[in-house]
Amino acid sequence: MGKRPEKENKVAEIKDDLSRANIIVLTDYRGLNVAQMNKLRRILQQEGIKYRVVKNTLTKIAARETGLNDLEDYLEGPMGIAYGFDDPLTPVKLLVKFAKENDKLSLKGGVLDKNVLDEGSLKRLSELPPREVLLAKALGCFQAPISGLLNVLQGNIRNLAFVLQAVKEKKEQQENS
Repeated sequence: MGKRPEKENKVAEIKDDLSRANIIVLTDYRGLNVAQMNKLRRILQQEGIKYRVVKNTLTKIAARETGLNDLEDYLEGPMGIAYGFDDPLTPVKLLVKFAKENDKLSLKGGVLDKNVLDEGSLKRLSELPPREVLLAKALGCFQAPISGLLNVLQGNIRNLAFVLQAVKEKKEQQENS
C-alpha cells in the first residue's frame, strides 16, 4: 500500500525537474563503477547540475505529463538524467568530456527548450563556444556599427574644426593687413 504514493512522489519530482530544467541530458551509465559515478556526480554538482538515476517507467509517465512524448524513445536501459538549470551548454560539455575519458558513459539524447535532441545534436552543441564568448561576439557585432558611426562623426567634427581654424586664421590675417 505504501508503494503507490512513493511512486507518485517520484513522478512528481521528475516532472518538476523536467519542467524547470532548460537542458536535460539522458545518459547510459552501464559499466561505470561506483567511484566513476561518484566522480561524475561531483563534477556535475560543482556546476549546479542535478544528476539522478531514474526508473524508465516513472520517467515515461513524467515525460508524457510534461508534453515530452518524444523522449520516451530514449528511455531504455540503465538511465541517468542530468538536469541543467542555468547555462545549457555546461552540462553537455561536461558530460561529453567525461564520456571521452570514461567510455562506459554514453549520451543517449536530451531536451533543450522542449526540443528533443539526439546524441549527434548533443555532441555538436558541446562544440559551441561558452556562453560568455558568444555574448562577447554578439556585443562586438553591435559595437562595430556604433564605432564606425562615431569615427565618421568625429571625422566630420574634426574637419569642421580645421575649417573653423582656417577661417579664424584668415580673418586674423585680414585684420592684421
